[in-house]
Amino acid sequence: MTLALRLAAKGCGTASPNPMVGAVVVNRGRIVGQGFHLRPGLPHAEIIALRRAGKRANGASLYVTLEPCCHLKKRTPPCVPAVIRSGVRRVVIATNDPNPVVKGKGVVALRQAGLSVTTGIAKREAEGLNRAYNHWMKTKRPFVILKAGMTLDGQIATASGEAKWITSNQSRLDAHQLRSHVDAILVGIGTVLSDDPSLTARVGSRLKKLAIRQPLRIVVDSKLRVPLNAQILSNQDAAKTLVVTTSSAPPARRHALRKRGIEVLSLPGERGRVSLHALMHELGKRGVTSLLVEGGGEINAAMLKAKLVQQVRLYIAPTLLGGGNAKGVIGGKSPARLAQALKLRGVRTRSVGSDVVVEGNL
Repeated sequence: MTLALRLAAKGCGTASPNPMVGAVVVNRGRIVGQGFHLRPGLPHAEIIALRRAGKRANGASLYVTLEPCCHLKKRTPPCVPAVIRSGVRRVVIATNDPNPVVKGKGVVALRQAGLSVTTGIAKREAEGLNRAYNHWMKTKRPFVILKAGMTLDGQIATASGEAKWITSNQSRLDAHQLRSHVDAILVGIGTVLSDDPSLTARVGSRLKKLAIRQPLRIVVDSKLRVPLNAQILSNQDAAKTLVVTTSSAPPARRHALRKRGIEVLSLPGERGRVSLHALMHELGKRGVTSLLVEGGGEINAAMLKAKLVQQVRLYIAPTLLGGGNAKGVIGGKSPARLAQALKLRGVRTRSVGSDVVVEGNL
């Protein structure tokens, strides 16, 4: 199963909105077939592994990180009939599929066909691998990661807005890898106006080359103040942009953006701002399973206040900025009591270049 999990991870950044799945066929102690799901529309991991095993699958054991599918509401045929036809005698499954059209039905179908089925092997690891998919299936909203680069005293920019570059080049490389693994990146209009980011995922030591897969770039902009020459509106052939606004936005600005091929989405407003709950619901309907928030302190505070963040990743540079007017990682009003502070669970730390990365769940 460890090998199957490693294979499944190869689908990171490409399999979405499908889950990452790996499969291994073992006959008499020897691996005779293996595979993983690369992207929607391509064969599932079980099918690839069984095809590679061929006749050697007869009497073998199939190890798979997720319950084989048994429904027709997708681009590819269901896996359960293929598993039954292959001749394998035993199926070892890490975890059940939370998709309501599967959820235990695959296991039942395999057992009814006379196969021995074992579940729960490396369940925790398998669920962790597909945490975004699982969250999306259960809540119909994307799994949200709030990411920021900051000084040791919690600042993300000087009072004048200067923020490039607080963290090391190694941290930026790490962050761009994260960008290439998520379905979408979100910022507020304040970040666009102050930093003019491209929000593309880039590779190479100098981060000059675009990654093969680009996340959807999202700007929350209730008044449509985004400049038409902003970098986030460029490279539409490689990376699409979605500008989210409200009904109060000027019609002329909508027209100008749409004329440039930019999708403008109007959502309900809350106190003059885009409803973040409505946005998360809309992204979930569009198949966005994972979302990276890379904005400033205000959008960070709004997402946290709305309880829409599942994970925090902070890149902390060994520098002190100081000053009461610097830009903090979380804006808005501070809680009156320490008891109201948000506490991270499952905190993990690691070194990246000269920086320290702190990750935790909410």
